[in-house]
Amino acid sequence: MREVRTEDAVGQVLCHDLTQIIPGVMKDARFRKGHVVTEEDIPVLLSIGKEHLYIWEKDDTMYHEDEAAEILCSLCMNEHMSRSQAKEGKIELRAEVDGLLKIDTELLDGVNGLGDMMIATLHPNMPVKKGDKICGTRVIPLVIKKERMEEAKRICGGRPIFTILPYQKKKAAIVTTGSEVYHGRIEDAFGPVLMEKVKEFGAEILGQTITDDNPEMTTEAIRHWLEQGADMVLVSGGMSVDPDDKTPLAIRNSGVRVVSYGAPVLPGAMFLLSYYEKEGEKPRAVAGLPGCVMYAKRTIFDLVLPRLMADDMVTVEELYRLGRGGLCMNCEVCHYPNCGFGKGW
Repeated sequence: MREVRTEDAVGQVLCHDLTQIIPGVMKDARFRKGHVVTEEDIPVLLSIGKEHLYIWEKDDTMYHEDEAAEILCSLCMNEHMSRSQAKEGKIELRAEVDGLLKIDTELLDGVNGLGDMMIATLHPNMPVKKGDKICGTRVIPLVIKKERMEEAKRICGGRPIFTILPYQKKKAAIVTTGSEVYHGRIEDAFGPVLMEKVKEFGAEILGQTITDDNPEMTTEAIRHWLEQGADMVLVSGGMSVDPDDKTPLAIRNSGVRVVSYGAPVLPGAMFLLSYYEKEGEKPRAVAGLPGCVMYAKRTIFDLVLPRLMADDMVTVEELYRLGRGGLCMNCEVCHYPNCGFGKGW
């Protein structure tokens, strides 16, 4: 790459795009990389403030910004993604399916820490829909040393920075506890909310069982739905620490491995997550849902559900990390997931 006066650039090949901005009309490349400068171009180039131009001279030790952008893209690209064309050293990736976005943050930080290149992303573990932008990449200088891009490759070691886990076709069952509902004193309000939430992810509802406050009855209902092939059992009601709230006991007695009872999230502190694990089978989630799930717009259940639907097991350490950003602001107009709620993991 060599710098020349614009008036002396006739016949030379531009090594980068030149953007023209006309307020309210356009902001786009007026001249593209590879364009051969003509006499007629000179007044236009000067009018957009280009008194000097960079023309391309092949250098075996350097990459042009778009060449380097292709390498950067290759470190990010994975299944279920589409990409834009390289433009001014930039490439964007979009989701090709509805699913859960996973990010290897160690690799991401390593590449961004090299300088002269950048990857800006959504938060890890965010639900994405087909067509959503998941990241933008850019090489900062017009040319970059090849050894710098080789260093980025070494950091990644053949592992992609991004993964999208498509949502699976799940069968869900609901167990609603509470003598007041069981005896018909009040109408069940939990079931319809849960059905609507899981159906958003394409799940099939196997059915719903309503039990009284007897933990043995609730345990039997959970086991019944697991035997019927439920991929997840959602148990609602009786999740607080009051003496007559026995749902956590009923879940424990169903033969599950409890990940955590309680999480640093509001709404949703009394959430219980467990997995029913049987040799030769995928683990199946059994979740105890506190009352806030019934009336709050977004709760911990909205944070965990996409991971359950994508077969992405949740650990207790990840639940603890949700405290960073685990406070819902209860905005009058809810913008979740495009907000800070639940971005700690």
